[in-house]
Amino acid sequence: MDRFMAMETFISVIETGSFSGGARRMKVGQPAVSKTIAQLEAKLAVRLFVRTTRGLTPTEAGQRFYERAKHAIEAAEEAELQARGAGASLSGTLRVYAGVTFARLHIVPAIPEFLAEHPELRLDVVLDDRKVDLLQEGIDVALRMGRVKDSGAMTARKIAESPRLVLGTPPYFATSGVPATPADLRTHQSVIYDQRGVGGTDWTFRRGGAEVDVTVTGRLHISAAEGVRAAVLAHAGFAIASQWMFAPELKSGAVKAVLTEWTLPPIGLWAVFPAGRMASAKARAFVMFVEETLRRAATPSQKRIARRSATRS
Repeated sequence: MDRFMAMETFISVIETGSFSGGARRMKVGQPAVSKTIAQLEAKLAVRLFVRTTRGLTPTEAGQRFYERAKHAIEAAEEAELQARGAGASLSGTLRVYAGVTFARLHIVPAIPEFLAEHPELRLDVVLDDRKVDLLQEGIDVALRMGRVKDSGAMTARKIAESPRLVLGTPPYFATSGVPATPADLRTHQSVIYDQRGVGGTDWTFRRGGAEVDVTVTGRLHISAAEGVRAAVLAHAGFAIASQWMFAPELKSGAVKAVLTEWTLPPIGLWAVFPAGRMASAKARAFVMFVEETLRRAATPSQKRIARRSATRS
């Protein structure tokens, strides 16, 4: 049994959730994958999976082996890249996790360019607004918004920032009136993004040396950004959201920002890596690509925030 190939096969089964999925990723038949996993379990003298009618679940030993095997594969790939030099193309699989709306609008359209630069690389993009255990899900790098801090389970680096704006459609403001001050928002219907760290009801507006605290209200609370977008575009109310979330509609005029002389705390985008293993060359390259993609597309207000952030650091 080729130990390196066996680890790659095991990782593929874990990350795809089935022997058939692992076989497709490895481009071999399912019987070959089943045989490799059986040989691996025999060599290690442990069960790596619990097999049920609902699928495969790694045992505790299987999860530990997955984390170590993933680290070993990444270390080997890193060594190969170092040996081949700076011009070497990335290969293997990179598993990325990101919020649905942000990735759909700003990352997925740019991915073909990244893949064209690295023709031997496979990219698995997991889109979800929930926060998950990166190690358990086999994530190499996650893109997260809001307040993120290093912890025992992950390390994080801020890679971009965007302004938060008060946003609504022209028909909504034509019907409900355009707020002249932040306090006026209390009489409006807010579509509340019900995600801790990126949404909520309590906001502090600043203009010069003045600060105004406002608690917005609304009958519609939504836990996903796609739902917030749909509700705002259906004229259900205004939202306080990042410029990223409504970038196409701000450009087209389908949505407009109000109270623009006031500022809200900007929202950060973080690259988050599982703690306990080094960030792979693939993950680092992808994060650099995202940074450059956002830098090229940045609006003047986003560029001002980036300059202020760089000055503070």
